[in-house]
Amino acid sequence: MAAVDLTTHPGHLARRLQQAHHLLWNTMVSEEVTSPQFAVLNALVAEPGLDQRTVGERVGLDRSTVAEVIARLIRRGLLDKVRDPRDGRRFQLRLTDDGTRTHRGLTVRTARMNQVFLAPLDAGERAVLTELMRRVADAAESLRDPAPHLTAPH
Repeated sequence: MAAVDLTTHPGHLARRLQQAHHLLWNTMVSEEVTSPQFAVLNALVAEPGLDQRTVGERVGLDRSTVAEVIARLIRRGLLDKVRDPRDGRRFQLRLTDDGTRTHRGLTVRTARMNQVFLAPLDAGERAVLTELMRRVADAAESLRDPAPHLTAPH
């Protein structure tokens, strides 16, 4: 049997890109705040007062991951959780002053990191790559919670 050319496999390439992104993130952006944590902070800058479930939907994190990310951000003093005055069962999330300062600093560094990450491409190629990645990621969201008929039988 012949070896498969993994350079033609999107999953393999996505994993390599993720490794490169992780390395750049840790060296150029932050070793303390992860990319998913930044995504949560960013979502709350855009829409203060979102609840945990909605934040997870906005940034593409599953329930358990977003719960862990939010718990860490609260422990670090970057987020506050307050009871929704209109629905006592719901908690709203807001950035603290430290959270706002952290987001501001990370935003500048993520912009520089993205320039380095996409440096091999010209502006048109960057736009095309980003759009194609967005379309694949959006389509993949439906795989996160497959319909019951798509799950394996027990």
